[in-house]
This record gives sequence, structure tokens and C-alpha cells, in this order.
Amino acid sequence: NEERLVIQNCTACNRLIHPPRQACDKCNSGNNLEWKQMSGRGKIYNYGVVYDCPIRLLQDDQPFNVAVVMLDEDQGIQMYSHLPGTPVDNVPIGATVEVIFESTPSGQKVPEWRVTG
Repeated sequence: NEERLVIQNCTACNRLIHPPRQACDKCNSGNNLEWKQMSGRGKIYNYGVVYDCPIRLLQDDQPFNVAVVMLDEDQGIQMYSHLPGTPVDNVPIGATVEVIFESTPSGQKVPEWRVTG
């Protein structure tokens, strides 16, 4: 809820790990994990449109985009976003995005992505 994007990092082999794990899946180290601040920038790799979502909290927003965002830090880290402000099925693949933080009904802030260019 601090409105900063952090990803787990293994300092033993300098590898980003997402989603977080108990140990690095490359070198198996569990004692060298830290949280590393990301730039909050990336590019849209691909997307899909959800028309029939089984999650009740999201049903009022249907249809909605689900974009795959590759972080600028790369290493294969993918994050997903509804892309607030982007019309359904009008997602610019390859576009630059920046992280924003949306509040859930419980007050938890989650990262979403906004097209910037």
C-alpha cells in the first residue's frame, strides 16, 4: 500500500523472481532474497478481452481488457492489467505504460498500468 512497485530479487544470482517464492528457482537460494524497487515502466506485450468473468467483483466491469505488461527491467517479468482508460479491444501492443495504484473495496492497493505513449 506504499504505491511503489517492488519485485523479489535473489542477490546470490541477481535474478528477479515473480511471483515471490521461498527460494530462487535458478540457484535455489532462500537466504539471499530481498525486495527490489522497479522503475514502474514497461511495454504491452499482448492482451485479451474478458467477456464472461467468474469473479463477482469484476462482473460489473465486463467486458474489460487484460493486458500482459513486460517490465522495462525485463528478465521475463510479466504483470497483468485492466489498462484503466483504454477502450475495450483497443489495446496498443508495444505501447509504453507506467504503473498506477488502484484501491480495492477493502483498501488494498494493487498495481495497474496506464498507457503513456
